[in-house]
Amino acid sequence: MVAGVVLVPNWSAGAAVTDDPTVDAATKATFQKLADAVFTDRTQALVDGASGGKQGKKGHHDRLSSRFSGKVRLSGTQSHHEDSALSELRGRKDRLEKLGEKYSAGSTTVTLDATQVKGHDAKVAVTESTTLTYEKVRGNEPKSTGFQAHHELSFHSDKHGDWQLTGIRDTDDGVAVNQPAAPPAAKPATAAADDNPPDAPRSSTAKSAPANKKNLTSGTYDYNAMAAYAKKYWSNYNPDYPNFNGQGAGGDCTNFVSQSLKAGGWKHVPGYTTDFHKWFGNNEIQSDSFIGVNEFSWFALSSKRVTSLPYVYQMDVGDVLQMDFNRDGSKDHSMIVTYRSPQGVPYVSYHSTNTYNRSVASLIASYPNAYYYAYRT
Repeated sequence: MVAGVVLVPNWSAGAAVTDDPTVDAATKATFQKLADAVFTDRTQALVDGASGGKQGKKGHHDRLSSRFSGKVRLSGTQSHHEDSALSELRGRKDRLEKLGEKYSAGSTTVTLDATQVKGHDAKVAVTESTTLTYEKVRGNEPKSTGFQAHHELSFHSDKHGDWQLTGIRDTDDGVAVNQPAAPPAAKPATAAADDNPPDAPRSSTAKSAPANKKNLTSGTYDYNAMAAYAKKYWSNYNPDYPNFNGQGAGGDCTNFVSQSLKAGGWKHVPGYTTDFHKWFGNNEIQSDSFIGVNEFSWFALSSKRVTSLPYVYQMDVGDVLQMDFNRDGSKDHSMIVTYRSPQGVPYVSYHSTNTYNRSVASLIASYPNAYYYAYRT
């Protein structure tokens, strides 16, 4: 999945827009504040005890974004979209609670990266940074989960120069915790018919998974090193590898997982980049299996470096989770487990959107209809 924003030519970052004098520094600051309000509303919809944009007695909505009026505000259509998004997120919070997880607090900040103005239309690129604090329901959750997401906001001005937010596009094509809808599927991978790529069996999301303990301290691979690598580079990318953010379908998710596995002892298998039986990657060249979701699965299974797990809740540190959002048979996203609670909940980290220690329960609550594939490394 993609985890970045592509700035088109002539976007200004920080400087006032010169081709439309109505978009001055103050207007740009208000663009940023409205974006901050929108994504804060979405975050708070997931927090236990927060209003989450609930409708008030007088029919008004208790949202930060609804308080904007005048020069910069939500359009009527976008306001309805946000109502729907918050309703969906509150439903996700309820599903998550049934799975034994809550967030006690949430914090969102938004920075304005660039602004492009053409006539009465403006495109505003922003970066959202969000942290959600785990409520101690079980008592052994990590402190928090965090992510960075990138968005493009569309504004339109009327003849009076008043700007309305008319649309929001998630440029990561990613899997953010407070993202109200599933991202688009990645482009399916293809392999020659006679290659016979192995099919990964789907994993159950049932909570009552039988024990399948993993030995983290002995064996071929250093699983703690895999987790440490993911923790170090989940938001600050390793310059020793290419960054596939904004490169279309696929993005950087599998590249990040492969790097983490390599840090824990996976060795290169050199050969042709298109041969899924090969696996290698550095700053100059990468095999399809190093960076492609489906190709990684084919290599990992055919090489016997992984075995499929029948339950996602059996995963442990260093294991890999993949998802097929729309159940079309083509996997869309790769993640690596960076923590497992003593009570058996795995937490994953990934790029697209850059995320650290998100629980499997949160993924299931967000995408209950997706197919899941768990791999023991």
